[in-house]
Amino acid sequence: MWGWTLREVTQALKEGRISPTELCQRCVSLIRNTSFLNAYITVPEELAMKQARAAEKRLQTGKSLGPLDGVPVAVKDNFSTAGIETTCASHMLKGYVPPFNATVVQRFLDQGAVLMGKTNLDEFAMGSGSIDGIFGPVKNPWGYSEQYRERLGQDHKREDSDWVIAGGSSGGSAVAVASLTCFASLGSDTGGSTRNPAAHCGIVGFKSSYGLLSRHGLIPLVNSMDVPGIMTRCIDDVSIVLGALAGHDPKDSTTIQDPFEPFELPDEIDVRNLCVGIPKEYHAPGLSTEGLKSWTKAADLFENAGARVVEVSLPHTPYSIVCYHVLCTAEVASNMARFDGLEYGHRSEVETSTEALYAATRREGFNDVVRGRILAGNYFLLKQNYDHYFIKAQKVRRLIGNDFLKVFGSGVDVLLTPTTLSDASTYLEFIKEDNRTRSVQEDIFTQSVNLAGLPAVTVPTALSRRGLPLGIQFIGQAFCDKQLLTVAKWFEQQINFQRINLQGLLNNCGELHKPDISKIVMAPTV
Repeated sequence: MWGWTLREVTQALKEGRISPTELCQRCVSLIRNTSFLNAYITVPEELAMKQARAAEKRLQTGKSLGPLDGVPVAVKDNFSTAGIETTCASHMLKGYVPPFNATVVQRFLDQGAVLMGKTNLDEFAMGSGSIDGIFGPVKNPWGYSEQYRERLGQDHKREDSDWVIAGGSSGGSAVAVASLTCFASLGSDTGGSTRNPAAHCGIVGFKSSYGLLSRHGLIPLVNSMDVPGIMTRCIDDVSIVLGALAGHDPKDSTTIQDPFEPFELPDEIDVRNLCVGIPKEYHAPGLSTEGLKSWTKAADLFENAGARVVEVSLPHTPYSIVCYHVLCTAEVASNMARFDGLEYGHRSEVETSTEALYAATRREGFNDVVRGRILAGNYFLLKQNYDHYFIKAQKVRRLIGNDFLKVFGSGVDVLLTPTTLSDASTYLEFIKEDNRTRSVQEDIFTQSVNLAGLPAVTVPTALSRRGLPLGIQFIGQAFCDKQLLTVAKWFEQQINFQRINLQGLLNNCGELHKPDISKIVMAPTV
């Protein structure tokens, strides 16, 4: 059953081949056995079993709520969950229990999904490695796979000090799906935070068009770019989850007004009338030989199938990272201002003055990365700097969006790019650079999509010579999410990516680790 997709497990539940409670118990057991990966912050075990029992009764009486009824899912710990601690992996929110559910979480529950837990992340989703949260780093399960061990050719019984990163900032959600502890998960995507870890963990990561999924209850990082991201094991599963979660939300004025119609993707797909664009600016410095080879192979697949593959130009791409940094930090400075120690979250014991309380609370509650972005953002928003930095960055953002409009207006249907520069780094290699430098490197192919509000999806394509996954990214036109996923599904069918060997993973893990559930919070029933 561990190789099942979401669609397959839904069918198995309907046919009675497995019950929701049995499925939930197996997932809880696997969460415990892979706890050293540190994918989860909170596991509400009793609540999950309660939800599974309710789903079981519905299925037995023929009153299923939909394709997600009884299916285990996980949610990144920056989505509000009623009665369950929501921390953003920060001291600032440790102990904070929201009184409401984020809209996408509520829609999951309305469909009968079983919430296995809240997943780990970089603090306040600021990072690209999932190593900077207060609950410790997330480890990539592929670093313990048979494929990695065989190709590395080293003695893995040595001290496990140089594990493989999961990517970020939604690393916990990616690892939860990749290690088979759930069948779908939610991340957040501000500059690639869903697609980056999905590529590194060998799963599908989808960022929808801005406005298709509600941001209500997602603790904001950059309001104008944040999008809830969907992570699954295949493209068909993305369409199922999207159908359950997408649509207008009166609590989020940026969501689409028109009703969203869920869709199924065809099994027989013809790409002969398709035009695929290859942005020449994405031949970026630092792109690995394997990444370039994988990208070229993907383009050749489309061309050999009869699609038209053309080189296109997105001339303002080189400015996108700097533009993103200015706008991101400016909005971060604004959003983080609410954490002052007065209303909720951490409060310092320094009470000599109100200003001293504010300063001490924020110094104690935020890590260096968050404080650094707040400082940079406030600098860009100073009166003497506002026009020179913030306004100019907004103008560049418009030019970046216009580049995409021009390319799609020329007849191109989708763009094909790498997702990351290379496969996942080891931890010791990753920390040689600071957080900001790493974010620039890791987001180079992903963040311009957020600036333009377009849909994008990463699909695993091959294993590197080290036995780690490589991903390919497809970028679509705004609100042409179905077309994008259809093209990605065709590609997925041609690739037939080799999934992780779970038994091998567990065997290899057992050599290095004993299950340690002390780091996971087992939340009580609500």
